Amino acid sequence: MADFGEILQSIGEFGLFQKTLLFALCFPSLFLTFHLASLIFVESDPERHCNTDWILKLAPNLTAEEQLNLTVPREDGSFSRCRMFAPVDWDIQVIREYGLNDTTVCSSGWVYSNMKYESTIVTDFDLVCDRAFLKEVAQAVFMAGVLAGCLLLGPFAESFGRKRASQIPVFLMLIFTVTTGLCPNLYLYMLSQFIVGIGYGGYRLNSVILVTEWIGPSRRSWGACATQLFGALGQSVIAGIIFYIRNWRLAQFIIAAPFAVVSVYIWFIPESARWLLGRGRIDEAKLLITRVAAINKRTISDSTLEKIVMKETERKGGIIVLFQSPVLRKYFLTIIMAWFSLNVTYFCLSFNVGNFGLDIFLTQAMFGLTELPAHILCIWLLEFVGRKVSLMSTLMIGGFLCFLILTVPQDNPIAVTTLAIAGRFFTNWAGSVCSLYIQELFPTSFRQTASGLGSIASRVGGLLSPLLNMLAVYHWSIPIVVYSSLTVVSGGLGYLLPETRKRELPDSTAEAEGKVKDTIMRNHPESNKPAPNKSTKL
Repeated sequence: MADFGEILQSIGEFGLFQKTLLFALCFPSLFLTFHLASLIFVESDPERHCNTDWILKLAPNLTAEEQLNLTVPREDGSFSRCRMFAPVDWDIQVIREYGLNDTTVCSSGWVYSNMKYESTIVTDFDLVCDRAFLKEVAQAVFMAGVLAGCLLLGPFAESFGRKRASQIPVFLMLIFTVTTGLCPNLYLYMLSQFIVGIGYGGYRLNSVILVTEWIGPSRRSWGACATQLFGALGQSVIAGIIFYIRNWRLAQFIIAAPFAVVSVYIWFIPESARWLLGRGRIDEAKLLITRVAAINKRTISDSTLEKIVMKETERKGGIIVLFQSPVLRKYFLTIIMAWFSLNVTYFCLSFNVGNFGLDIFLTQAMFGLTELPAHILCIWLLEFVGRKVSLMSTLMIGGFLCFLILTVPQDNPIAVTTLAIAGRFFTNWAGSVCSLYIQELFPTSFRQTASGLGSIASRVGGLLSPLLNMLAVYHWSIPIVVYSSLTVVSGGLGYLLPETRKRELPDSTAEAEGKVKDTIMRNHPESNKPAPNKSTKL
């Protein structure tokens, strides 16, 4: 009886097929980060004053300066940004002679000036003054959509396949990115962004697993790290796009364009043969394996294919096994703690990009450019030092660097930005490790579900990050202390995990628990050769 790892060695662990599939599924990750454009590139507190055009009905020829002097009170020597004098129907001469005393909130909107952008969700939906908190709410709604995408499309992929669960999110992001740019009010905007988030979370989860299940152990780190690498490049590109566009609605339509291209070729990606075998669809799996062998210019005999028929009966168990097994439960809780913590840190830093003191476009570009070497190094170090050491070191170093932000003066933007970029560098690196690690810890029968639950935990971290940032109104250090502590603690807990470097993906609970040695030996056939004059049973 042959397992899929042996089949993969026969048809090629990282041949032309795997490289093409990897690029096709990683390419959309270049644009996934663009969905954060309307959330990150906003002026949190733009120059403004209340719209007081009511007085122009009494005196149409007033200059802008006269209008402000008559209708807007002063606070600390400058015009109020959130209050105005209550409208009256007096004669303009009376107003000039006696002035106005009663103030009220801005009832007719605001007039913005000295804007860095032509249009943002802050200015279009007036998310200022007593509505300023809605900017963080909009960020949280998007992250809630990402969470829902993992929650819905994770189990969906287990039942209907990795292929369908990767295709559907692309169309969700295409359609609702366009509707986002057309939204007339904040509530429809948040609804559209929630659905875009569903597509975002579902695609990130399922595309990585689909490509990883086709790659052999010697190159498996490419599956997770290449996706992150494309995402880091997108982080830099988004800075350039917003720098030249400066209009969040137009940016949405530009973001939708590449997804229109992806929606065409995404229909031609193949299903995971591992998943087909797990569902008992042996004939489909054989046909697909044969095609992959041809693309990789390899040959595979019918006798080898026949040996996989009996494989799956011992793997059935379902997600309940994850919680019944003390070993797998320990692994799961440890890895989701790490994934949750690093996402809290990553998105707290990302959503706070405009408050570090340097130019927002420069900071965002540096965020992306510094992540590129992180993911390139990740591919090498995952194979050189292993998953366990990589996870522990990146989390603990990243958390420590974030702690150092507390030690530098907040009026030193260069030091704060440097530490924030460095902390984000290591937490993003840890994210690549987690997305690969969780797949190698759990068997095929519930790998997708375990990855989905882990991704849900990570998205909860992303969902809580804008809310955590809101605590800065009480003291600027509170968010930093919380997310830095979580990251350092979860890095220490990584000691509880086993090393999975150079191991084939486990196909059974026994293999995942380390009770079966074949998981390692498959990848070292030279050490598993039969003794002379003895037969070997596959």
